[in-house]
Amino acid sequence: MLLSLTFPVLRGSTRHLINRSLQTCRWRVTWKRSYSLLQDEVKSLRAVVNPDISKIRNIGIMAHIDAGKTTTTERMLFYSGYTRALGDVDDGDTVTDYMAQERERGITIQSAAVTFDWKDYRINLIDTPGHVDFTLEVERALRVLDGAVAVFDASAGVEAQTMTVWRQAEKHNIPCICFLNKMDKPAASLRYSIDSIKAKLKANPVLLQIPVGSGKSFTGLVDLITRQKMTWQGNSLTHDGRSFEINSLQHSDDPDVLLAVSEARAALIEQVADLDDEFAELLLGEYGENFDAVPAVKLQEAVRRVTLARKGVPVLYGSSLKNKGVQPLLDAITAYLPAPNERNHDLVRWYQNDLCALAFKVVHDKQRGPLVFVRIYSGSMKAQSSVHNINRNETERMSRLLLPFADQQIEIPSLSAGNIALTVGLKQTVTGDTIVSSKASAAAAVRLAQAEAENRSSSHSVALAGVEVPEPVFFCSIEPPTMAKQADLEHALNCLQREDPSLKVRIDPDSGQTVLCGMGELHIEIIHDRIKREYKIETHLGPLQVAYRETILQSATATDLLDRTLGEKRHVVSVELTVHPLKENSSASCDITFEEDVKALLPVDVREAVENGVESAYLQGPVLGFPVQGVQTVIKNVRLESGTSAAMVSACVSRCMLKALKQAGGQVLEPVMALEVTVGEEHLSSVLADLSQRRGTIFDIQSRQENKILLAAVPLAGMMGYSTILRTLTSGNATFSLELSSYEPMNTQDQNTLLNKMAGLT
Repeated sequence: MLLSLTFPVLRGSTRHLINRSLQTCRWRVTWKRSYSLLQDEVKSLRAVVNPDISKIRNIGIMAHIDAGKTTTTERMLFYSGYTRALGDVDDGDTVTDYMAQERERGITIQSAAVTFDWKDYRINLIDTPGHVDFTLEVERALRVLDGAVAVFDASAGVEAQTMTVWRQAEKHNIPCICFLNKMDKPAASLRYSIDSIKAKLKANPVLLQIPVGSGKSFTGLVDLITRQKMTWQGNSLTHDGRSFEINSLQHSDDPDVLLAVSEARAALIEQVADLDDEFAELLLGEYGENFDAVPAVKLQEAVRRVTLARKGVPVLYGSSLKNKGVQPLLDAITAYLPAPNERNHDLVRWYQNDLCALAFKVVHDKQRGPLVFVRIYSGSMKAQSSVHNINRNETERMSRLLLPFADQQIEIPSLSAGNIALTVGLKQTVTGDTIVSSKASAAAAVRLAQAEAENRSSSHSVALAGVEVPEPVFFCSIEPPTMAKQADLEHALNCLQREDPSLKVRIDPDSGQTVLCGMGELHIEIIHDRIKREYKIETHLGPLQVAYRETILQSATATDLLDRTLGEKRHVVSVELTVHPLKENSSASCDITFEEDVKALLPVDVREAVENGVESAYLQGPVLGFPVQGVQTVIKNVRLESGTSAAMVSACVSRCMLKALKQAGGQVLEPVMALEVTVGEEHLSSVLADLSQRRGTIFDIQSRQENKILLAAVPLAGMMGYSTILRTLTSGNATFSLELSSYEPMNTQDQNTLLNKMAGLT
């Protein structure tokens, strides 16, 4: 009532914005904001709906599990004024970890987007998971971001999943900032962390700060660019870290500190001069050896150029849990990471400032249906407008446009390029689809692309690159409690598949059972839990099984003839083909080729039917029926009579492929995982003994302070329930991470054991 009386002339979307703002911290805040605070917030939010593109930063927080990503994000939201109380992962009241499963387990499962302001900048931030089972969440977030903050546990340095997400960032050429978190831990080691960044990430760390104190005595830091000392007083229980002291270093300060700062700043200037020619010329021309005279603004500009060129990685320090060092990190994000217009998106130029956006995530809302996250690359997006999906060749109407605030949204009328938006009403759009304003806009882009392709002899796809989806490694059957719930289960699985492309659902051709395929035990466990909680279906899971692959041992040639009459129509087709094993370095793929005379004689539709038949045969190998990889198929001859349908051609080719694969001799390939275990020396022998029973191969044992880091390769089949066993062996004092390394051939004995097990003989 008060709001309606206070703002009688506000539009409906703004009034909705105010109502939503009251619910932002509903998990932990029981008091209402004052009238003046609401008024200031409304003005602020209305002013930045479409900020200057140079003031936008689209960033992601990425790291190994438990490095402090969500805690760092929570501090950013608090210091920016978005939240009014500090959330804690252990208390289950953080903004970005809003799923029930995330709050219970204390981990991030789904990447969450949140928009907030820091000083004059708009920051669109995505908090990504650190667990390998949810690596797709990191992949699709990095696909649409312009910069990233890599968070490290200062006592552990670069950990296994950190290397994985770093490779993902490199693949998308994303400039990064490193934040060494947990500097308050007794085991925190600045030198170890920096050395591990150099050795494991092959990166060039650029130290912008030096810490003041270490372990429990960590109280602040010195900015090497401005030579200012920042000090946080008190601890996290008595001081929220919002205020801190900033003092310029004086000659009267501790001589050791002055010397350390002088040496570190000189090293920084020399390093940046080596990486940036413009700064080197400035240094030689104006300042010579007088590094103290180098202005902070010139040094900061040079560091920014180095970061954007990905020649170096700025390194900052702090302790998010203890509320220290997060504000300088926010300043670094705005100072060194790129704005959207500083990133090169080649295909966008073909749309000439018309709408071009990429859908990178879908979530389902019970009331509003599918909500699609989009990154706008050019033009602007408006509510109540039609858009065209290039990938689906569909035109859909977008009913509403929202700004994402984790599990809350604010409705807005339009949003400009460079921003991340949430749309309502796009029922056909899925992850990786390109959205433009109209079919005519897509056609105009095709014409421009074709003209450029003729000049440059390049391709002319006008769809943005999508998201690479990893292949699942685990599967199990899933059944509803009764047949009456089968339709509800199918609906739930369809919704979850649309949200999570790494989840695969298939029907077993022999048993007719529904089979879930996922990235790991935790992934399938979370999916099962969501079906129970969100869709109210008490499903039953079968035993978890490993997704093997198959290949062949030798070349083989086969022929097949299909002669079948359907109705009054006769279909006759004969096929001859040869299969060859590919080289080891190509074992992750399959290939199809035609002999030149055959390719020249076959019409396009027949060639497509032949390719479909081969592809379908690749899905089911000759040994256990798992997908085939590392095989090349050569089509030597295809003859068919007039009137033979494409479906019959595909069926004949598929049957001929099955013959050839059986003649070539099948080989089962099993997924082998790269395992990293962090364990105390007193438990090392028991962990090694357990891994030997799991057919593990130990590569290296490293030391990290008082712990040992065990690096090994272990077949995935031997890792069932490993978390429980490891916890028992080490009294809960060890951690581990798994990542798919490769598919390796099984030896004869292990393969026979697997065959007997699958046949029910053991």
